Amino acid sequence: MAKDNISNNRRDGQNTGPRKTNISRGKPNGINGDNKNKTNSKRRKSKKSKDKSQNKKGKKILKYSLISILLLLLSASVVGLGYIFAIIKTVPEIDLEKIKHGNQPSSFYSKDEKYIDTLNVADKTKTTLQSNEIPQNLKNAIVSIEDERFYEHSGIDVKRLGGAVLYDVKYYLTGKGGLQGASTLTQQLIKNTMLTNEQKIERKVKEIYLAMQLENHMTKDEILTAYLNNFPVGGISYGAQAGAKYYFNKNAKDLNLIECAYLAGVTQATNTYNAYISENVQNPKRYIDRTKTVLMKMREHDYINEETYQKALKDLDNGKLKFERAHIDYRLKYEWALDPALDQVKKDLKSKYKYTDEEVNNIISTAGLKIFTTIDTQLQDNVQKILDNYSNFNMYGSDTKNKDGVPNLQAAATVIDYRTGEVRAIVGGRGNQGAKSTNRAYNALRSVGSSIKPLTSYGPAIDQKVLTAASVIDDSQNENIKKIYGGELKNSPNSYKGLLSLRESLKYSSNIGSVLTANSVGAKTGINYGEKVGLKFNDKSKGLSAVGLGQFNNGSNDIDGGNTFVMASAYGIFGNGGVYIEPKLYSKVLDRDGNVILEAKKEKTNVLSPQAAYILYDMLKGPITYNASYAKFGSMPVAGKTGTTDSNKDYWFAGLTPHYSAAVWVGYDNQRQINGGGSGQTAASLWGKIMNIANAGLSTTDINMPSGIVKTSVCMDSGKLPTSLCKRDPRRNRIRTEMFISGTQPTGYCETHVEAEVNSKNNLLANENTPPNLRVMKVFIKKDYPNANTADSKYVLPTSYDNSKYEEPKEEDTNEKLEDENNEVTPPSENITEGDSGTSEGGTDNKPSGDTTPPTNNTPPVNNGTPPTNNTPPANNAAPPTNAQSNNSNRAKPNKFDIAA
Repeated sequence: MAKDNISNNRRDGQNTGPRKTNISRGKPNGINGDNKNKTNSKRRKSKKSKDKSQNKKGKKILKYSLISILLLLLSASVVGLGYIFAIIKTVPEIDLEKIKHGNQPSSFYSKDEKYIDTLNVADKTKTTLQSNEIPQNLKNAIVSIEDERFYEHSGIDVKRLGGAVLYDVKYYLTGKGGLQGASTLTQQLIKNTMLTNEQKIERKVKEIYLAMQLENHMTKDEILTAYLNNFPVGGISYGAQAGAKYYFNKNAKDLNLIECAYLAGVTQATNTYNAYISENVQNPKRYIDRTKTVLMKMREHDYINEETYQKALKDLDNGKLKFERAHIDYRLKYEWALDPALDQVKKDLKSKYKYTDEEVNNIISTAGLKIFTTIDTQLQDNVQKILDNYSNFNMYGSDTKNKDGVPNLQAAATVIDYRTGEVRAIVGGRGNQGAKSTNRAYNALRSVGSSIKPLTSYGPAIDQKVLTAASVIDDSQNENIKKIYGGELKNSPNSYKGLLSLRESLKYSSNIGSVLTANSVGAKTGINYGEKVGLKFNDKSKGLSAVGLGQFNNGSNDIDGGNTFVMASAYGIFGNGGVYIEPKLYSKVLDRDGNVILEAKKEKTNVLSPQAAYILYDMLKGPITYNASYAKFGSMPVAGKTGTTDSNKDYWFAGLTPHYSAAVWVGYDNQRQINGGGSGQTAASLWGKIMNIANAGLSTTDINMPSGIVKTSVCMDSGKLPTSLCKRDPRRNRIRTEMFISGTQPTGYCETHVEAEVNSKNNLLANENTPPNLRVMKVFIKKDYPNANTADSKYVLPTSYDNSKYEEPKEEDTNEKLEDENNEVTPPSENITEGDSGTSEGGTDNKPSGDTTPPTNNTPPVNNGTPPTNNTPPANNAAPPTNAQSNNSNRAKPNKFDIAA
């Protein structure tokens, strides 16, 4: 059994016994020789098997990847085709008339929709040429440089388009570079006449589709002719004829070879190759090289032979490409009005449709828009005539003119319907001025002087309820105003009235009063109000000088201030319940098919409360009766304010009627001093003549007072409720009825008026030295700065005592006591509060006691009045001055609205 097992084990190749070892190789017997080869063979087979398995796996991955990519591409293609078809559905029908007759510039219409003019004369002189009127050289040049396979393709150049697509894909994937054109002349014609310049896939798809369609409707020569009637050639010119006039002052049919080559080359980048821009005037190499490139392409495509080519190059090198700009009157009729209207239309188109500047300019110049303005052409004509006529200026001397015959003294005016914001007339200068002259009514900014005061000083103070129209300021040069203003502040003229209500301060245009009023709310608040109505403040115009006096920095690199367009619209708030409506010069815009593409919106801003606006409107009637009577006409209610800047560089008048607001400016462009005239004499006179025409035939009914306003009798010198002494002022009755925003009317009584016993001869406070026959009781006013030199100084309570020495009177001397002629009291009816609040707190007015205290310790007898009983106001409750000092510290603490600025 054991042998059999051993035998079987050996047959099975299982070596169970000990194996011999090759000592010298250190390996078991049988490893070398054939056994080694067998082992290597097995290893190779194993590796091949493994590689084959991996290859099969890789092929499967690649296979599935390719399938996935193909599926993605197929899906993308399906989506892309769907996207393209969706775009094509929105493509407009081809308008062959529009394409053949080319671009049409925008036209303008008046407020009653009557035609005024068409944009720029260059486009109006553009003639739609026939094929035989266009030089063959120009046709060949444009084909050579813009579309060399024009006569071979069917609207699109597949070869160029393929390269462009790769660039476009790169652009959308990376955001680098830009969309490539690859546009044929047919595509460019479609873009120029039917589409916009926006770089979007949608526009490109439409362009390609329409170009292919157009090739089925027009011959190659018709397409080329239409293109050459519409292609941009620089400036504001489009088409071969306009280009020939613009650059060479000749007709297109008379252009020579190098002139044709230049026109063909300039269209690629008109702002780069335009011969008239300053860089090219100084160094023409850029456009000369471009012209040579066009000639080279013409030679390359055998449109010219070698001899002609070389001669053309030589002509360029010898300076034979000469430019002569045709003298064209580019002015629009009523350009002062139409240019600003166009400016607003461009801004609103960009805002609504997100157009670029280039796209907007192209649309305005080529899309045949109809712009309906707000201008009353008859009024526009009359305003121009009034400003042009020097006799309307109320000035001496002659109307000098510059070398071009334009008056040196300039003026501007704007008239606005402030309830709609529509501008009815706007004139930016005097005389026959050239196209694109400075529009002083719309583009230029100047300091506006005192005309700013109701907008940034008095208006905010009353609107914020910090002060009222009755609040009193001290119009004098004193320590307080110097501290507030940061230096000496003068009125113009150099005179000071003393105690003034805000109403009077505005009427007399007190600089001190306006600065004190502006300071009551702060310069920052005043600027905020000013900016709401369109005034511009640069960083150096942030103080009281700007908001209180209208003196702007107006630096050459940072212009600020206002113009008549700004001021006319700003003053409209006083008649429109405090609401500012952004002024508009157009009402709507139609495309060439009559569709409304733009309508002017009434952008409203609440600037003042209706009550504050009306009170300011009423206050602004004051200057008309003072120094601006020239602004008055007929029985029409008029309110407004003059303005004069430093050294008489600017004269202003801004104001309103119940129907229109308007502003007039007079001055020199170089800001030199104006000799003669004045804002109240010159600007107001022009304003009155203009508004007389604007308001002709209109109702003279005044603006209605809104609810929320009360009328109360107040003392002019304190702004408080009056006492009997207010009527006995030596200047006669000082009681007036004033308007207040309900709740801001005063509640305290006047403490400014006092009664004291004085020497009738020297007006000094009486004492024991004063003879009885010279003692009289007089009414005075008390001031914080009694020694300031003002118009009311002689009515101020004396601070010195009578120390004169007197002899006993002779027998013939009378002992008659002098009485104050105004020694009477105010009837009870004078203290009635009118308006929504009914009567004042006072019921009856008992006559105050006239008893006086005998002078002791140098104290003058002063009428202290009767203490208030039965709601009767005291005649005066101030203590008398002592020790020869003015009584400034004994005033009762006033109500918030009783504070004098």
